[in-house]
Amino acid sequence: MGLEQEIRDALTGALAPRELRVINESAQHAGHAGDDGSGESHWRVVIAADTFDGRSRIARHRAVHAALGAGIIGRIHALAIEIR
Repeated sequence: MGLEQEIRDALTGALAPRELRVINESAQHAGHAGDDGSGESHWRVVIAADTFDGRSRIARHRAVHAALGAGIIGRIHALAIEIR
């Protein structure tokens, strides 16, 4: 299973999103700092979930990081999070 599917499964399982897009932006950063050559170093997540209602921006981002866990976060150089 690729990292994109791992990210998707982790977020779906923990947050039950109404909307979820997992976008690999690694090609845009080829040769830059943090590019490990894997093609899976830079990601963007666009997510909307009822669990975010009433939470601060920081709490929402922490929830995404917690859902992904150290195993996934440790393999990502950059993660952009758009919460809707």
